[in-house]
Amino acid sequence: MALRSEPTARQMRLALELRRLRDAAGLTAREAAALLGVSAPQISQIEAGLAGVSAKRLRRLAAHYVCTDEVFIDALVAVATDRTRGWWEDYRGLLPTPFLALAELEHHATFLREAQFLYIPGPLQTEAYARAVYAYRVPELPEEDLELRVRHRMQRKVILKGPAPKPYEAVVHEAALRIMVSDRATSRAQLVHLLELSEADDVTVRVIPFDLEDFAGAASAMTYAGGAVPKLDTVVRDGPQGAAFIDSEAQLAAFRTLFRKVEAVSLDAERSREFIHRLAKEL
Repeated sequence: MALRSEPTARQMRLALELRRLRDAAGLTAREAAALLGVSAPQISQIEAGLAGVSAKRLRRLAAHYVCTDEVFIDALVAVATDRTRGWWEDYRGLLPTPFLALAELEHHATFLREAQFLYIPGPLQTEAYARAVYAYRVPELPEEDLELRVRHRMQRKVILKGPAPKPYEAVVHEAALRIMVSDRATSRAQLVHLLELSEADDVTVRVIPFDLEDFAGAASAMTYAGGAVPKLDTVVRDGPQGAAFIDSEAQLAAFRTLFRKVEAVSLDAERSREFIHRLAKEL
């Protein structure tokens, strides 16, 4: 079987989890290869995401690694045997890999939670809002690249409005609602769009107002994507060098706590809609 030239983020996550299982078992790649009856380079290729692994071999590896979490093993098998070619593949070679990784992550997520403080979350943005955000980049994007990013962001709305919408919760600070990334009309249309989306059964939008006391969580912006099992959850954070995908159990636990904290101080869904409606009327 030919080696992959560019493993997807999902394939890399499977590879990482297999490496973690081997490390936890205290085995070298050579020892794992001997147990499976393959060469050490084959184990290395699997753990680098360059080669796939069959369900049968994966279960054998899990047994050798003394992993008894059957639900977790079943989830890994589902990843290993998944052959989904999603809409994001149309952008391969056109957009940076993290754009594809984020769309793939959202597609496979069991739920999505976002906390944002300066911008409207991507899946909730209007086309005009998204275009204004990307147009502000330095260095400026060529028009074709800008339009590709806007189109990609609009297609991400499938997680909210597609045939199988994801349970989605966004906690948004009043600052993000008030900052006008473009003109007044664009801001008003964005707030109206936010209200429309928040009416969906699977979408919850909660607001943190400016006048909240004792709130020091503005550095907690994140996208939290639920996996088939909690061990396969992922957090995405934007940074100076681009998006960072976080998946260690300790960090995931910390971000679960952070999201609960910002959620706890936010307005409930109904009061949040009333809040957004008042802001829209002001514009």
